[in-house]
Amino acid sequence: MFPPAITEFWRTPSPTSRFLCGDDAFGVTVDPALEEHERLTVLTTTGGRTRALLTPAVADALDLDEGQAVDEPEFRRRLEQAGITLHGADHLFYFTDETRETLLGESDDPSVRRLTEADAQAFARFQEAASEQDLDDAYVELDHWAVYGAFEDGRLVGAASTYPWDDAPLADLGVLTLPPHRGKGHARHLVRAISRHAIARGYETQYRCQLDSHASVALAGSAGLTHFGTWDIVSPDSEG
Repeated sequence: MFPPAITEFWRTPSPTSRFLCGDDAFGVTVDPALEEHERLTVLTTTGGRTRALLTPAVADALDLDEGQAVDEPEFRRRLEQAGITLHGADHLFYFTDETRETLLGESDDPSVRRLTEADAQAFARFQEAASEQDLDDAYVELDHWAVYGAFEDGRLVGAASTYPWDDAPLADLGVLTLPPHRGKGHARHLVRAISRHAIARGYETQYRCQLDSHASVALAGSAGLTHFGTWDIVSPDSEG
């Protein structure tokens, strides 16, 4: 259903990891090679299986032993006891094999084009017109790996940017349309145009959004993306 690059990234164990405990519904894998900021992550796929990936130090803090019978509620109880908090899960969306093929057979909308350094002034005006919250949530930057803009009457009213994610064949995507210009299809056109760009260069588009961002979830669906699951990571302020 999903391209192999996506499923292999999420489901293929790394050479340094080993399964610690759990069952078909919930499993814990330890990996001493994890970076400090990713010392604990939790992935739940749409099929209902949850996998926690963590360092041996976190496993010790949770008193987890090999072969132990631990379900997800018990795992989360141990997190709370250890003072380890998660950042808050994001939805993960990707193009399936079928929707990817349709995407690649299309052309960019005439209102959309790739942005370059020559668009710096227009991009600065775009940022000035956006709220700080929208800019933080979207994380669209002109110096990212690829940036596309949507225009109305010569004015930049929407932008999307993407960059390679975690040394994986995935390109993480952010998109923002100025409030007065929403509901006109700009974000959808941007997502599809920049996704064609990424796929042509060997990357699969990754669209993430918070669980309560209903507008972002709706955009994912309208752009042709399919829900893969949810992913959470240890909070940078966590004690554990």
